Amino acid sequence: MKTLESPPHEAAATPLVQAPPPAGDRRRRRLADQARAYGFLLGGLVCFALFSWYPAIRAVVIAFQKYTPGSEPEWVGTANFTRVWHDPEFTAAWRNTLTFTLLALLIGFAVPFVMALVLNELRHARAFFRVVVYLPVMIPPVVSALLWKWFYDPGAGLANEVLRFVHLPTSNWSNGADTALVSLVIVATWANMGGTVLIYLAALQSIPGELYEAAELDGANLLQRVRHVTVPQTRFVILMLMLLQIIATMQVFTEPFVITGGGPENATVTVLYLIYKYAFLYNDFGGACALSVMLLVLLGTFSAVYLRLTRSAEGDPA
Repeated sequence: MKTLESPPHEAAATPLVQAPPPAGDRRRRRLADQARAYGFLLGGLVCFALFSWYPAIRAVVIAFQKYTPGSEPEWVGTANFTRVWHDPEFTAAWRNTLTFTLLALLIGFAVPFVMALVLNELRHARAFFRVVVYLPVMIPPVVSALLWKWFYDPGAGLANEVLRFVHLPTSNWSNGADTALVSLVIVATWANMGGTVLIYLAALQSIPGELYEAAELDGANLLQRVRHVTVPQTRFVILMLMLLQIIATMQVFTEPFVITGGGPENATVTVLYLIYKYAFLYNDFGGACALSVMLLVLLGTFSAVYLRLTRSAEGDPA
């Protein structure tokens, strides 16, 4: 007697579909992932809290106190701000800081962009020149400032030796009231442009080559290609680096402290250098913190307005 067999297609087993885990298990797994992520962030959060957020909040509190280390703080309201405001060096410090920032934009902002354009066009030894451009960034800031202090020496400094060699008049450089601030701008530009050049270079290399080819076919020369292709394609990077440079140059301290000591005739006293003098020369921490709060409010307001304007220019409704 023959048995009936099922057709081959009916004999195949139907694959089992695994049921989704219960909602409670998914919630516990999500909480575990978040706890693990915050655990990795804990070290960074602790460092920021101890070395950034707490000192900033403490400085705002001290700005309204008469505070001397070793004595009990005394609340004085806005007296620190009033005293700092009427300090004869206050006006000079802000004028020098704003002038330094403006000169840094005119000199130090254009030079890195031009350097990046040149490096982007190189076909040989590109890596070597990148290292050469970035090398000043790897030198400690104080060492770099001391090097330039010797370079600017009116007597045996290398700058005047070169001018004498080519039969040009020498200069007082950082020792002259009229030339000291410009000399410091040159130092800051040389010491800090390496990182900016590499950022610009990365932005330039991300521009599609077809845009340059189309511009060349339309008869555009080098300057026209830079104006109509390079600048629009790197506009976001340019705007962000401009904001960062303004914030950094408004806080210049190392060059005036090491090279000129705020002189000559207070020609290079900056806001941060005046804060240093209040805290560590005058032992007036309340005045130093009042100046710090003023600088914080100014930079915070400027950053908010700048970002708002740039977003409006880009068509971002946020």
